[in-house]
Amino acid sequence: MNPPSASNADTFALSPIGRIESDYPDKFGIPRQPGLAPAAHARLVLLPPYDDPLSVRGLEAFSHLWLTFVFHHSPERWSPLVRPPRLGGNAKVGVFASRSTHRPNRLGLSLVELKGIDISQGGVALALSGHDLLDGTPVLDIKPYLPWAEARHDARAGFAPAAPPQCPVDFSAEAEAILAKREDAASLRALIGQVLAQDPRPAYRKGAESRIYGVRLRDVDVRFRALANAAGETRLEVVEIVAV
Repeated sequence: MNPPSASNADTFALSPIGRIESDYPDKFGIPRQPGLAPAAHARLVLLPPYDDPLSVRGLEAFSHLWLTFVFHHSPERWSPLVRPPRLGGNAKVGVFASRSTHRPNRLGLSLVELKGIDISQGGVALALSGHDLLDGTPVLDIKPYLPWAEARHDARAGFAPAAPPQCPVDFSAEAEAILAKREDAASLRALIGQVLAQDPRPAYRKGAESRIYGVRLRDVDVRFRALANAAGETRLEVVEIVAV
């Protein structure tokens, strides 16, 4: 019997079980992997009929969760070759040898920390941290993380063998003054520092430059630039923080 052709292969209809409310209102600046910005907070609000509190009974016993989600702001088109930022944005690898958002089914997988479960309003909302999820992201499934089964210390990591290097981040006096007026000053400062330490500029734009970039975090626009320190190494400076 011949295998089914692409034209009559099985298809599957998937419905979101919930949506993300996130510190990241825009794609630019989101860390390229989860866990790189522990100060990033989010809520996963379950949708009917999955918002029955019985659906999360026992989940509070787990510290971390796998979330399967859709890269809903990525184009539906895909290519067999992609340019990973870790390779400088120029070298190409196969899409299935990468974690690119430009995938045939636009599916993502993220490991997040579970901080709490709220069922006080009749539905279910999960408090998360250390995530890499855009605001509004549709989540398709939740599974508990099992460290004894899934943390393989003998695994090879190809062209990304370790976490990316981090840049020093400084805050101008003007930016510090804006932060000082906010109730969430400490957590927002930590979030800004952790996000910018990843240097969210395009992979091909490295080193000092005069251009001012902006990244949206929570309800502010963080404007920053890349400078060189005394040793010639790149550091990022938060120039100003503007409410949006």
